[in-house]
Amino acid sequence: MTATKAAAPNFRTLDLNLLRVFDAVMAEGSLTRAGAALAMTQPAVSHALRRLRESLGDDLFTRTTHGVRPTPAAEALWPQVRSALALLRQAIAPAAFDAQRDAVLFRLAMADATAALLVPGLVKAIEDQGAAATLRVQPLTTRDPRRLLQANAIDLAMGSFPEVLPALQAEGGETQWRHRPLYDTRYVCVMRRGHPLAGAGALTLDAYCAAPHLLVSFSGRAFGAVDQALAAIGRQRRVVLTVNQFFTAGRVVARSDLLTVLPETFLEATGYRDELAIAPLPITLTTVHVGMLWHLRHDADPAQRWLRGLVQAAAAP
Repeated sequence: MTATKAAAPNFRTLDLNLLRVFDAVMAEGSLTRAGAALAMTQPAVSHALRRLRESLGDDLFTRTTHGVRPTPAAEALWPQVRSALALLRQAIAPAAFDAQRDAVLFRLAMADATAALLVPGLVKAIEDQGAAATLRVQPLTTRDPRRLLQANAIDLAMGSFPEVLPALQAEGGETQWRHRPLYDTRYVCVMRRGHPLAGAGALTLDAYCAAPHLLVSFSGRAFGAVDQALAAIGRQRRVVLTVNQFFTAGRVVARSDLLTVLPETFLEATGYRDELAIAPLPITLTTVHVGMLWHLRHDADPAQRWLRGLVQAAAAP
């Protein structure tokens, strides 16, 4: 028997209110939380999703122990639905944001060195504008903050995201993530000013590998980009200490014979710039691209757009 092909959805008969429910469930990851956001009961949300499933011919969500997980079809559909709803909402009831009146809490995630570079400028901008906003900065302990953004645990992540950007480029415009570059920097070898290798000419690969090292790792793994690059040419180094803060790295290296690798623009953030010497690495590492990453749900929000403008200005040379 030949399988019957499912009929294409009929947009003319689709209840567009169902898309609001779909958007809320995607944003919240839970029927119960979506119902609370929409002032609907959980059974009403479930009924709306059933009707939408019947219209679109896809399950849209599967249940998990912590809520629901979208199907690939739902993931592909959401960016267009979210964008269309935002445009419609803006057309019908344009949102206004008054920085001096609206006491908005912004939750930011970044490494300590990124915070040291950007937060002073953010605070100055808030003071200069007399803004009522509150910033809550938390440490970023991952190179892939999408899970935190998806769970709405943070509004904005700032840092280098080498594991994320290739995925975003592959997805093109069909993605629930937004990224904006802030600045570029390069990795350098850092040591105390009186270190035997400081000022001894070009740092050779043999001398570099023979020295004891400190690794800055957000995840705690004692294997980073440097170790990966060394392994590719059949070499390795001895990592004596692994820490998850650039400030700690600067303090330790300034008072020991350990070498470390830091983005050059982060040296000032260690607080020990005058006590440190730098040298070009004897291996080639990719440029460090620092940017901000946020979820599509915040893309058109006036308060979030204001915040991102402040971050962009704070990162400017």
